[in-house]
Amino acid sequence: MAHDSLYAAPPTTEAEPGAGRIASLRGLLGSWDAVIVAALVVVVLLAGLTVENFATGRNAQFLLLDLVPLALIALPMTLIVITGEIDLSVASMVGLSSTLMGQLWLSSGLSLELICVLVVLLGAVLGAVNGLFVTGFGLPSLAVTIGTLALYRGLSFVVLGDQAVADFPADWTTAMVRAIPGTSVPVVIVPLLLLAVVFAVVLHATPAGRALYAMGNNDQAATFTGVSVARTKFWLFVVSGAVCGLVGIFWTLRYASARGDNATGLELTVVTAVLLGGVSIFGGRGGLLGVLAGVLLLGVLRNALQLADVDANALTIVTGTLLIASVVLPNAVADLRVRLHRRRQRQPAGS
Repeated sequence: MAHDSLYAAPPTTEAEPGAGRIASLRGLLGSWDAVIVAALVVVVLLAGLTVENFATGRNAQFLLLDLVPLALIALPMTLIVITGEIDLSVASMVGLSSTLMGQLWLSSGLSLELICVLVVLLGAVLGAVNGLFVTGFGLPSLAVTIGTLALYRGLSFVVLGDQAVADFPADWTTAMVRAIPGTSVPVVIVPLLLLAVVFAVVLHATPAGRALYAMGNNDQAATFTGVSVARTKFWLFVVSGAVCGLVGIFWTLRYASARGDNATGLELTVVTAVLLGGVSIFGGRGGLLGVLAGVLLLGVLRNALQLADVDANALTIVTGTLLIASVVLPNAVADLRVRLHRRRQRQPAGS
């Protein structure tokens, strides 16, 4: 059954000139995207005024670097959740990709360029394993990816054990943190934005994107319209794994360290950002604008709290609270909008 949408205004029955444009504007301003963007603006302003060193170029650079892994993984995660599935193994795939990169650099004698290609391919294979169990055997993605979360994390410690590989070329490690000349914006933000545009076009401007929403609302109905549900979901998990491979490369080079515990706990933050951005956990609803705003909001909150010397356990509590709120609040806002619209319809004309 289709879910109520936060991304369109309630239907109107009037045909007055300009009514469509007014309804569209009301729908945009009343959407969850607008709520998240407004919250982001408020939090940035408050942090800039009250938290020491927040509004500095150096902090902005570190903040954006911290957001790169979160934003990258959130792109395919958004598509997966819109179809009604989930991938909780993303952080473990990042960790395993990182340790493989370290082991290959330590013992294989291969060039770093070739190692990076192999790491991305490994990520795709790990994602394909998830996709095979979900679409090939019909198992719930929640159960499958909880299992592979533990499996992939365990394998990452098998690859390197407790040791860390840190002797990566300095030109590679500095490239990961280098800023665009004259700005505080890291260079790696540019490919991230390009990738975000690709995902946004696919999701919002192609038949494939419409098929993803159809799958999230009703798998069987999507199948009857000619959508290959199993194949599409399988490739989404493959893409998720490949992106995790890219994040493993970035994580390893940014911190100049390949370790088995890299990115531990990142999956909770990614899911929180996606749901906070308005994507329904039940599938069939959401958009990338809200998700990217959710990524920024979550990153700014955590950054400001860290600068304010808030305990790490408190940061975890904040993340968990936002996760619960991201499930409850969008539905509450949607219900409120529907009730207000119905109340306006019941009012006599001219009142």
